[in-house]
Amino acid sequence: MTILYPELTEEFRLSRLQPPTGKVNMVLDTDTFNEIDDQFALVHALLSPDKINLQAIYAAPFFNELSNGPKDGMEKSYDEIIRIVARLNKPSEGYVYKGSETYLPGKNKPVDSPAARDLIAKALAAPDDEPLYITAIGAITNVASAILLEPRIIEKIVVVWLGGHALQWPDANEFNLKQDVSAAQVIFDSGVPLVLVPCLGVASHLLTTLSEINTFVRGKGAIGDFLAERYESCAEDHFGYSRVIWDIATIAYFTDPDALVTELVHSPVLNDGLTWSHDASRHFIRYTRFVKRDIIFKSLFHKLDRHAASQD
Repeated sequence: MTILYPELTEEFRLSRLQPPTGKVNMVLDTDTFNEIDDQFALVHALLSPDKINLQAIYAAPFFNELSNGPKDGMEKSYDEIIRIVARLNKPSEGYVYKGSETYLPGKNKPVDSPAARDLIAKALAAPDDEPLYITAIGAITNVASAILLEPRIIEKIVVVWLGGHALQWPDANEFNLKQDVSAAQVIFDSGVPLVLVPCLGVASHLLTTLSEINTFVRGKGAIGDFLAERYESCAEDHFGYSRVIWDIATIAYFTDPDALVTELVHSPVLNDGLTWSHDASRHFIRYTRFVKRDIIFKSLFHKLDRHAASQD
């Protein structure tokens, strides 16, 4: 089938791409069990109620050594989300939704799911002057499916996605993006207002170590201990080892905007061979050039500290 996307004026799109200054309405789409960075990002969002009204959490599919397929990855991510919200005494009913069980079979072929349907409902209900921010930190299947099922939502949403590598990188062969190339192409081609946070060359600065985690995360309540255990278990040997916590960069866009250096660029063309092409006639997106590692981690550590103190 042919998808007819609403044609946004560039003035409208650029207004949506201005970094937010106040509290935003947001949903988070996450393959939470894929690595350990999604857990940190989800906790960061949940501990930032002054900046983020987190309205829903969606489980995204993934397939690697931790799952036996996209459906299993989504189910495991859903279970991990439940574990996290329980440790923060948050309800999961009507708040956490299962996403797609498969990737898009084509650029015009959505995959229906409870997550996609809830996203559509929340987007259409958003006030015209208050967009719903969709922060996606996994394969972007659920978001692309929602757009394909109801293209009108691009007038109501802003997508903030951690996917691909820096535009000057020789390829875009990054885990979130390469799992569902068709979904990524929908995001780049539909004209939806998009804030892109690349991995290698940008979010790859967000490294931390077990020593830092033990000092500033472990002991900070049930959720701090949970995150510390997840970090420690990610490697058998932590001697001289650091791990990148990519996904917290997307949350910092709302909580610590000075920590991201961004600019407007023309939406890249994602080729089937997982390379970027550039076309100056295409619409604009907001692109992240650099992230300030220390500001972002300090923000998260302070929130964990305050949360732990509030539990005493």
